[in-house]
Amino acid sequence: MYDDPHSPAWTPLLEAAWKARDCAHAPYSRFQVGAALLTAGGEVIGGCNVENAAYPVSLCAERGALSAAVAAGLRPGGLVAAVVVTDVAELTPPCGACRQALIEFAGHLPVLLANRHTRQLHRLEDLLPHSFTGGHLR
Repeated sequence: MYDDPHSPAWTPLLEAAWKARDCAHAPYSRFQVGAALLTAGGEVIGGCNVENAAYPVSLCAERGALSAAVAAGLRPGGLVAAVVVTDVAELTPPCGACRQALIEFAGHLPVLLANRHTRQLHRLEDLLPHSFTGGHLR
């Protein structure tokens, strides 16, 4: 179902990601990003980037959505799919910090990157090969 980037199954996630993107607080970069996550319970949770004049405390859309999902009860293994949307020509993958944060909740996560014209499907483990996980701490 989430193996085809044009499957209608992606529609609720894309809608939530675009809606979140419209709420992004990006007064410095003007680079608005929206993300949406699908949990195993069927809940779609959106997030947007939130910039701050002190750049290190800014929050990416993916980690914003992840934080909201955890607050709603998400636990490791509970993610089914993710979407990241921007309005720029080149598709924008999650940054390294977001990839690391997402891998904690689903290693085989399908990640759809989209803009208004193009979609591209990836697997999180391909975006973050040789990832550091809780298994390394044992």
